Parts: sequence; structure tokens; C-alpha cells
Amino acid sequence: MQSEIILLDGGMGKHLERSGAPFRQPEWSALALLEDPDSVRGAHTDFIVAGADVIITNSYGVVPFHLGDDRFAVRGRELATLAGRLAREAADAADRPVRVAGSLPPLFGSYEPALFRPADAPPMYDTLVEAQAPFVDLWIAETVSSIAEARVIIDAVDRANPNAEIWMSFTVPDDQPGSEVGLRSGESIADAVSSVEDRVAAFLFNCSPPEAITVALGHLHEALGANPRGIRYGAYANAFVPKMPGYAANEFVLGRRDDLTPDDYHDICAGWMEDGATIIGGCCQMFPEHIEALTALRR
Repeated sequence: MQSEIILLDGGMGKHLERSGAPFRQPEWSALALLEDPDSVRGAHTDFIVAGADVIITNSYGVVPFHLGDDRFAVRGRELATLAGRLAREAADAADRPVRVAGSLPPLFGSYEPALFRPADAPPMYDTLVEAQAPFVDLWIAETVSSIAEARVIIDAVDRANPNAEIWMSFTVPDDQPGSEVGLRSGESIADAVSSVEDRVAAFLFNCSPPEAITVALGHLHEALGANPRGIRYGAYANAFVPKMPGYAANEFVLGRRDDLTPDDYHDICAGWMEDGATIIGGCCQMFPEHIEALTALRR
């Protein structure tokens, strides 16, 4: 399994902020697209140099939740196109093959399945897919909180290209008991897998603490069973401090845990690999040095 590992990049938004690029709420990482696109290309390059095999487009913030409905309607396609082009340029400039994954993020708020608007979502996802399609090698649905979100994203990709490769990445609550861990909607991982496994090439967990992801990967392994299609799986955790009651994503930015050094994260991911994970990377507050540490897992 170790020779087959695929390394993702790390958290784009926080790396941009740490690098001095424009960054604030509510725009999050989309602000750099608006004000300093070169910094986005540079951030992609940093993760490639660190060892990433797949970089994810900086379109996570190109959604109504971060841009607002009006600005998304006017500039969403333009910014998503720019995000795709910058990632493609960085990948093509690498001295080895690097794939680009088009990010299809939550439209109405991360971790907020109750805010999902199924009637409004399809044309918005169509915009993100159509704009990025010329630049990407595969699609990654990120921070998916419910089965309804997953299905709408798959439908949008299929309208553009029913043969496109899709990776589905769910998010799980920070503090659910292990015996009950499921999506943030409360739906089980088994139900989530069965609802979309006929269309995805990989299942992942992201934007959740590594401790919660470790438990979720166990449930995923059980849900896949014999896994006759050979669906890959893995994870890219965040390093946020625990969320306080009443936390709302656009009100402030969570701090970083002190106990997730590159070496610590390497050890966590090594455990995931022992259990069959072959795709690993980092989400928010995971930097190029964390990805570089993961390259040792190839040996």
C-alpha cells in the first residue's frame, strides 16, 4: 500500500494568510483571487515542492457563503475560472506529474447541513464545474455534511461529464462518540457510502479533527466491506482548536492546536495507512511542512 500513497496538499486559506497574502472573513481564501492571484499560484507551488501529488483549486471560498449571493452571481464564474487556471499553471510548471482536483465546496456554510438549499444549489454547482472543467483532472467534493449535498454535487459533475473522476470527502462532528459517528447531518457513514459509492473513485474525510477522522475511517472501512470496485479512501484533517458552543464559520477564525506538529501528523497518518488509507493530506492549519513530513510515508 505504501507505494500507492497519494499525497494531497494542505490548507490553502491559512497558508495564504501565513504567507502574507490578502485574507479575511468572510471571503476567506477567495480574497487572494480578488486581490493577489499570484499569491495563490505561489501557494500551490509551495505544496507541490513539499511533495503533493494532487493540488486542490482555490475555489473553496468562491461560493455565496463567502462572497455573498450578489457577488457570486456577478463574479463567481470568473473567480472559479481563475482558481482553476492558477492551479493548472502551478501543476504544469512542476518537474513531475501533479494532478489538479477541482474543489466543489459547501455553498451555504461549512458544517451547516441545515442551511443547504437543494433548490438553489444545482445552478451554482454548474457554474463551479463549468468554469473549472478545462483545468482539472478530477473533482473533489469537500466538507460534505449530508447525503443531499453529495448527490447534488455528483449530478452537477455528471451534467458536464458523466465519466469524470469524483472523490467524495465528508466532514464529521468534532466530538461524537465513536459508536455513533456519522456525518454532521446525523446520517450514518454507511448510508452515505451506499448512496454514492456507485459513482465515486475515492472516499475521504476532511475539515475535522484527526481523532474524529480515525474513528470515521473505521466506519468507512466497514461500510465498504469487500470493496469490489477498489475504491480508495483516506483523509485530510484540520488542526483547529475545538469549536466553542455557538461557533459560526464567518464570525471568526479558529486558532491552531499546538499538538499537531508535522511529526505528530505523520504518525497519525501512518496509522491511517496501516488501516488501508492511500490518500492523505492536510486541511485548515496544515502547512507545507506537514505535507513534506508525509513524504516519508512513501518509503
